[in-house]
Amino acid sequence: MSHRKPITRRKFISGSALTLATLSTMNLTSFAQEKSKKIRLGLIGFGQRGAGIVSITKDIQGIQFVAFCDNDTRRLAEAKKWGNAQTQYFSDYKKMLAQAQIDAVIIASPLFMHYEMCLEALKNKKHIFVEKTMTFNIDQALSLVKEVQKTDLVFQVGHQYRYYDLYYKVKEIIDKGWLGKISHIESQYNRNSDWRRPVLSGQEERVINWRLYREFSGGLVAELCAHQIDVVNWLLGSNPKKVMGLGGIDYWKDGRDIYDNIKVIYEYENGIKSCVTSVSNNQHNSYAIKILGSKGTLDIKRNNIYFYPEPVKKELGVVDGVTGATLEAIKPGEAKEIKFSSPDGEDRDPTVYALLDFINCIQNNKKPFCDVVAGKNVAIAVHMANAAMDTGNTQYWKKEYS
Repeated sequence: MSHRKPITRRKFISGSALTLATLSTMNLTSFAQEKSKKIRLGLIGFGQRGAGIVSITKDIQGIQFVAFCDNDTRRLAEAKKWGNAQTQYFSDYKKMLAQAQIDAVIIASPLFMHYEMCLEALKNKKHIFVEKTMTFNIDQALSLVKEVQKTDLVFQVGHQYRYYDLYYKVKEIIDKGWLGKISHIESQYNRNSDWRRPVLSGQEERVINWRLYREFSGGLVAELCAHQIDVVNWLLGSNPKKVMGLGGIDYWKDGRDIYDNIKVIYEYENGIKSCVTSVSNNQHNSYAIKILGSKGTLDIKRNNIYFYPEPVKKELGVVDGVTGATLEAIKPGEAKEIKFSSPDGEDRDPTVYALLDFINCIQNNKKPFCDVVAGKNVAIAVHMANAAMDTGNTQYWKKEYS
């Protein structure tokens, strides 16, 4: 989907507006055209993420949840609040995939289960939306690409930031050269939390807190930083050539065996360095990406973009209706906020737009923006970083990964 054109959040001064043709470049014409056939969905995993997906999509045209699966009876009971007399409920995902009258499945299970569930869904000829990170290791990622490409099924990975208009504006700014030559990217995804969840009677602690254990989890890189790794891959149009990193269990001495802090550095083509940080005992600035270029810096927050110009004399063109001359009047170090809005004007959660793409691809036999290959590339980058931290050795992108 590299041909997809960038989407801006607001009209430029020229008055250009988002049209049906513009929406179609995102596979999101369903915003403007109501489809008659609803896609019948099954959901595996009614935890925090799964329940959140159902909540934000309950009123979306074209989406109908007809089956839920979770092996925790309490969570399955919660799922029943969202169903009706015809909804089916399962504790075994294999039975749901084989028996439920569904067209597609959303897999919101713990990471270590993704691969086997995806294979089972392919076996039962179901379209698949699987949460990030796509697979638990590199071998699974390579294998899954081969299996998906044997079918004509839609396979999408839940890197929903690709569907957030903020990043289309960032992509446009980069592609038009307003930052000059990019040399460094700095990403952080910080929290001040032990990441633990309450364990109720009859529940196993390691199962409920699976993110804290290597047996089930890819740690901070897989669960948090994968979003930013995917965004950087897309913005740069390439995969990292190598990665080095450090991690440790230095604050939360509670029996976990995944790192509670990580810092890794990827190197991309043309020597671009992308530093990725995540700590779990300080949330200052929480989520951020900084893109450093010879003409300026973009400081990207969760829902805002700020441009900091370098002291250069060249005109930078028009950015959000601000001419190059106006930008030059901004003193170095002073921020200019870049405005944006969603393609349909409704400013919905990026997950909604990701699922609209998924539904539209099923209805129109298209390939999703974040397909199995994009998911594979992020999964490999994630597991390369973990290997670099574990071994203390630089990890390299191998030919067979591509």
